[in-house]
Amino acid sequence: MKPKIIYLPVAVKDLHQIIDYIASDKLSAVQKFLQNIDQTLKKLSSFPNLGLIPKDAYLKSKGYKILIIDNYLIFYLIKKDIIEIQRILHGKRKYQFLLLKI
Repeated sequence: MKPKIIYLPVAVKDLHQIIDYIASDKLSAVQKFLQNIDQTLKKLSSFPNLGLIPKDAYLKSKGYKILIIDNYLIFYLIKKDIIEIQRILHGKRKYQFLLLKI
């Protein structure tokens, strides 16, 4: 049985902010970005350990995995039969402190 993918509310907010940002520059890029996310998450559903293990010791100790899509990082945790999308952040952003608040 494939694990269910759920988004934390903060990850949904991240996604909306990213879409708004991309759309302000180039509306057609939003569709491509969303397709990339959809395709990657379909793969993730079949292969939950697809993501990279973070270099940050704290994130690593908490079991985080990271998917890279374009310039964005998707942070997720595997919890039994659920893949929990925690945050979706730009790769150049300092993110460790944001994940400590979850």
